[in-house]
Amino acid sequence: MKKMLILCNGQPPAEELLRKYRANADYFIAADGGGNIALDFGIPPDAVIGDLDSFKKPENVDFEIIQKPDQYANDLEKALQLAQQKQGTHVHILGATGQRMDHSLKNLSVLKQFHDQFQVLRMRDTFGEIRLLDSPFEEEFAIGTTLSLFPLSGTVSGITTSGLKYPLTDEILKNGVRDGSSNEVVETPVCITHKSGDLLLFVAE
Repeated sequence: MKKMLILCNGQPPAEELLRKYRANADYFIAADGGGNIALDFGIPPDAVIGDLDSFKKPENVDFEIIQKPDQYANDLEKALQLAQQKQGTHVHILGATGQRMDHSLKNLSVLKQFHDQFQVLRMRDTFGEIRLLDSPFEEEFAIGTTLSLFPLSGTVSGITTSGLKYPLTDEILKNGVRDGSSNEVVETPVCITHKSGDLLLFVAE
């Protein structure tokens, strides 16, 4: 198991959150302007990667700087490719949301693109954590935890849940029609299955 931390150039995480994840990571990658955020907190990364249109390189650095000008991949994709090269298995991403909405939406698409490449791949911000679910899914959560389910694209069908205040039984969530926001854990473990589609889980902190 090799734990990787990626910091993007979105809404900066709380310093305490960044330090917590850095302490548990074997390798820390900053995606372009995420390097500025890391250095502002005094937490240098092991590498900065991207097209480097946002990163402000200091005079003296003791970490790797990798310029990849490929405009067909965004900086998070480049950071995840590096995580693969470094044999990462468990990846947590900070700073992937907030700021520009188009960047946030693109990063959710990247979450799907790389979902099968790692044992764990999750995005985290001050408000909670988001991940793409495999089926079946089962996990322990504290009673009262707020969970939300969203179809990443189009329709997710055959959703059945247990342990939630508002259960689903072989039901559909569809963009623009129905989602599963702000449900509540009433029994643990929570179990979720779905038959088709890409289902996102948001766990509120």
